[in-house]
Amino acid sequence: TNGEGRVQARFDGSVDLVVMQWQGSRSDNARLTAALPGKDLALLQLEDGGGLIPASFYSGVVPDGVDVFAIGYPASVDVALEQSEADVLQPQVPVKARGSVSAGRSSKSVESILHTAPIAPGNSGGPVVDACGRVVGINSFGSVADGGGAEFYFAVSNRELSSFLANEGLDLRTVTGECRSVADLTRAEAEREAAARSKLEAEARIAAELQRSREGKVRRDAEHAVIGERENHMAFAALLLVLSAVAGGAAWQFTERGQRDRFKIAASVGAMMFIASLVIFAVRPSFDEIDERVRTAMTQNLRDEPVTPAKTMAANGKRRCVIQPERSRVTMSNTDDVLFDWSKSGCINGRTQYVESGEGWSRTFVPNNDAEVSLVSYAPASETYRIERYLLGMEAMEKAREARKRYDVTRCSNSPETIAKIDNMNKAVREILPATPNEILVFSCSGG
Repeated sequence: TNGEGRVQARFDGSVDLVVMQWQGSRSDNARLTAALPGKDLALLQLEDGGGLIPASFYSGVVPDGVDVFAIGYPASVDVALEQSEADVLQPQVPVKARGSVSAGRSSKSVESILHTAPIAPGNSGGPVVDACGRVVGINSFGSVADGGGAEFYFAVSNRELSSFLANEGLDLRTVTGECRSVADLTRAEAEREAAARSKLEAEARIAAELQRSREGKVRRDAEHAVIGERENHMAFAALLLVLSAVAGGAAWQFTERGQRDRFKIAASVGAMMFIASLVIFAVRPSFDEIDERVRTAMTQNLRDEPVTPAKTMAANGKRRCVIQPERSRVTMSNTDDVLFDWSKSGCINGRTQYVESGEGWSRTFVPNNDAEVSLVSYAPASETYRIERYLLGMEAMEKAREARKRYDVTRCSNSPETIAKIDNMNKAVREILPATPNEILVFSCSGG
C-alpha cells in the first residue's frame, strides 16, 4: 500500500486481497496484477471502483542523515496489543517510527536506502517518508543485531519502484525540491518582508531627500529669477523716470522759448514715460511669487517623470505565475506555471470570486473527493500567488464540505451578499484547519 491503506492476504489455493483505509469503514477488494518478489514489490488493482489518495514520491537524491519515518502495520505491535484477526482487519491508525537515512546501498539484486527507522514483519510494502510526507522508499527488510551490533533497515528505492511501474505502463506521482519546514519558511518569509519594507523605507528616504534637493534647487532658481526680474523692472522704471524728467525739462525750456507745439510733444512724452515707469514698478514680481513658481515647477517635474514598472499595480488581464522554490514547501503538487485571467474586482477566470483579505484577495477550496483543503490567495501589488494545502482526516473533511455547502457561491459577483457569503465560508473552513499547512506553494506573477 502507499500508507493510506492496509493489505491482508489469505492463501487457500488463491489469494484474497482486501484494502482498508486507516479511518472510516470502507474497504475495497483488490487483485494482484504484477509482482517482483525479488524486490519485494507488487502492484494491486482495486476491483470495486474505489480509490485511495495517492502519495507523492520524492524523485531527488535522499541526503544522508535526513530524518525519515517508517509508516506501516508491524505484526509485532499487533501481537503486543493482543489483537485478534478480526481486530487486525479493522481500520486503525498506522504505526510511525522515526530514524535517519544512513546511505544508499545497492546489492546485486536491488537498489535500496539504508535507514534507522525501526520496522518489523508487517512493515514490508509500507512507505518510508521524509519530514514533508513524501515517500523516499518502500520498506522491505532489516538487519539483525548480532554480537551487540546496531540494527539497520532497508527500503527499496524509488528508482526501482519507478522502473517497476514503468514496465506496467504507469507513472509515479513525483515531486522534487528541498524539504523545508513550515517554521523555516515562515521565518524566511518574515525576514524577506522585513527586508522588502526596509528597502522601501530606504527608497522612500532617498526619494524624499532627492525631492528636497530638487525643491531646493528649484527654489534657488526661482529666487534668482524673481530677484533678477524685480531688479530689471526697477531699473527700467528708474530709466523711464529719468527720461520723463528729461522730457519735463525740455518741455519747460520750450515754454520759455514760446515753442508751444514742441512743449506739447515733450510734455506728452514725459507724462507717458512717467506713467510707464510707475506701471513697470508696480507690476514687478513680488517675493510671494517664489512659492507659486516652485509649486508649478515641481508639479511639472512629476508629470514629466517616467512611470517605472514598480509603480504600476496589476490591473485586469492574464497572469502567468512561476513557482518560487526557495519560498515553497512542495509535498504533493506539481510546480507547473499557473495561468489565470485576473479582474481587479476579485474575479479569476470569469467564474471564481475572491474576497479582499489583508493586502490581497483569497478564497478557500474544498473538493468533493480529495481529502485536502486549499487556501489560495493573490496579492496584485506584489504579484504573488500563494497556495496553502491542508491534508485532513475524514471527519474534518466532512465539516469543511458542510461549511462550503452552507455558503456555496458558483459565480463571480462583488455584490455585498456574495462577498459576505464567501467571507463566511473562508472563516468557517479556516476554523477547521490545523495551525500549519502540509504544503506551501508561492508563485511570482507577471502579465502573460
